[in-house]
Amino acid sequence: MTKHILTIDDEAPILDLLREALTAAGYRVTGVSTLAEALRVVQDDSPNLILTDLQLEDTDGFEVIDQLKEVAPAIPVILLTGMLFDAEVIRGPIGKKIAAYVEKTASLARILGEVKRHLPS
Repeated sequence: MTKHILTIDDEAPILDLLREALTAAGYRVTGVSTLAEALRVVQDDSPNLILTDLQLEDTDGFEVIDQLKEVAPAIPVILLTGMLFDAEVIRGPIGKKIAAYVEKTASLARILGEVKRHLPS
């Protein structure tokens, strides 16, 4: 069965790049740009993993993570962001809610590596 990944980002080029790379790696990908869309996907077509940006146009990633964890606590969330955090922030409260943190400047290979690590075949 093909694993389903939900990607959340308000930048269409990022969604397109992630969709292309993840689809090529054999995953089924749904890309959305708002929290409301993300919650709808989680409820209607539960993903195996969520890859979300931190800064969205309609809300911030912390709110996204909090709300997604309320409705689907078992789905791993990878935070993909251009914001740099020090290790203490990631080990703190947000770190308990996410499976991994990857900078947007990371290579696609690194992003795919994190996805594979949290979605074993």
